[in-house]
Amino acid sequence: MSVRVRRVYDPPEPREGVRVLVDRLWPRGLAKDAARVDEWPKALTPSTELRRWYHAGEGTYEEFAERYEAELAAGEAAEALDGLRRLAREGAVTLLTASRTPAESHASVLARLLQA
Repeated sequence: MSVRVRRVYDPPEPREGVRVLVDRLWPRGLAKDAARVDEWPKALTPSTELRRWYHAGEGTYEEFAERYEAELAAGEAAEALDGLRRLAREGAVTLLTASRTPAESHASVLARLLQA
């Protein structure tokens, strides 16, 4: 199983597999055809409240990751995560985010969960 996290603004590379945008909003200034996004499961994105809490600097990345994992454990998010797991078992998956720090974003939490 190959799961990568990349910025959506980076040009696509060979062998990235299925390119999955994991942000709730479309990235600013990026044409849809240039992004080469195959899937966009908005149910996998952190809630607006959690995203705002984290970006306001009110908590640590570790706290954010714990809260985000709890959101992914129920309802539509859990179903979307199961679908992403199936994709990852079938081949390479690249998780795309507009975050300037992908290693400290929800995309890295998703990648860790998929590789566990």
